[in-house]
Amino acid sequence: MLAKSQVKYIQSLGQKKFRDQEGAFVVEGPKMVRELLAAPNLELVTLVGVASFREAGIPFTEVKDSEFLRISSLSTPNQVLAVFRKPVFEEPRFGDGVNLVLDGIQDPGNLGTIVRIADWFGIRRVVCTPDSADVFNPKATQSTMGSVSRVQVLYEDPHALMQRHPDLPVYTAVLEGKSIYGQPAVGKGWIVIGNESKGIRGELLQRATHPVTIPRIGQAESLNAAVATGIILSHLLGH
Repeated sequence: MLAKSQVKYIQSLGQKKFRDQEGAFVVEGPKMVRELLAAPNLELVTLVGVASFREAGIPFTEVKDSEFLRISSLSTPNQVLAVFRKPVFEEPRFGDGVNLVLDGIQDPGNLGTIVRIADWFGIRRVVCTPDSADVFNPKATQSTMGSVSRVQVLYEDPHALMQRHPDLPVYTAVLEGKSIYGQPAVGKGWIVIGNESKGIRGELLQRATHPVTIPRIGQAESLNAAVATGIILSHLLGH
């Protein structure tokens, strides 16, 4: 059984200000929890599960289904919930490899999926503008499917970072760019994905050295940001 203070603490982590204050976040479900328990850069704070959850050698607080409903953020709660300290990463070296930049991606599910896609393609750093969704929002974290422990997500001014690394190429996803088909593989630099409705802000567009686009054949007005990211990375990094 959980104490009232524990219930209140877990529930509070649904809000960004408390996640930032506590340096902690929540994940749910056996697969996610097992993966993050094995991550070397995460510290477990609390593990809570219902009777049907069993994990060899790992103690957890058992609660009734009704109690679990009170602390779960999922529409269909999934056996186990864990609170972790936010992952610890080495100091980022932006001049090494590819940095993915997300400009105003405000949907948590989209942002989490993009982090998962970045992990798939071996990108280790994602820089988000401060007005982007919080990767430790429960919906975002669940959407990363564990990639939140492997991909460093930073909330900084990407324009200022680019100014400090003027030698790095900047690829921007825009409607009027050059086709991504046939582009040479990108070994290092910045790949910028914009907000679905507003696109990429002007100061970042001005730094573009390689405006690129996914050629449109049909009549769709736009692509989901996560879908577009997957297509772009598959062509710029996948060969």
